[in-house]
Amino acid sequence: MYTKILLPVDLNEEASWSKALPTALTLCQTFGASLHVVTVLPDYHMPLVGSYFPEGFSEKVHQSVSDAQHEFVKQHVPDDIPVQCVIVDGSPWEAIIKTAKKLEVDLIVMASHSNRKFADYVLGPNAEHVVHHTKMSVMIVR
Repeated sequence: MYTKILLPVDLNEEASWSKALPTALTLCQTFGASLHVVTVLPDYHMPLVGSYFPEGFSEKVHQSVSDAQHEFVKQHVPDDIPVQCVIVDGSPWEAIIKTAKKLEVDLIVMASHSNRKFADYVLGPNAEHVVHHTKMSVMIVR
């Protein structure tokens, strides 16, 4: 039924994966699907934002996140599941949808944060935006 499953992960926020990861892993094992772990970074290339950071900052951040993603996969994903790590820049929900389309995934599995932070009130919950703005299947894990 599923061949590619996308799992958005905020490596600094365990709530973004602690419940969604086991669900995604079970689905991968059940259907023989691959797992695509996606981490979204702020867009440092925007002129207004980029002017506040030293040259090369974005590349260093990407490398650091890539290392952290690979360590995350090593610690939490069984060896028998094919995994791809992806880092994208931009708005979380928009980047998740864009990446899901680009990778042609069958399912997005993501967490719904029950204890909202200030940013959630300003921007709205990312899970809700993904559900409303994509045509592919989305599983929200609470």
